[in-house]
Amino acid sequence: MSANAVSLGEALMDYIRESGLEQSVLDVQIEEVWPRVMGETVKKLTRSVEVKDGVLYVHVNSAALKAQLFENRFELVRKLNEAVGAPALRDCRILG
Repeated sequence: MSANAVSLGEALMDYIRESGLEQSVLDVQIEEVWPRVMGETVKKLTRSVEVKDGVLYVHVNSAALKAQLFENRFELVRKLNEAVGAPALRDCRILG
């Protein structure tokens, strides 16, 4: 391999960044890691998870869970960003 060679993964990430798709990819990754990060109980009580423009929208079936997630929303954003390895989220909205 030459000194200028890059892996396929690096080339793909470069393309994603250059084409402006990085946030879209991160949005999907956040939605995919939600069940793993939050656990089985929260997963069961979650109707939907969606990311738009760096804001996570979580629809839940429980008023108690809504209150708990709202209270811990900054920690939630931190954990999810950590799970995808990038600052994908800047805010979180918990909806009933």
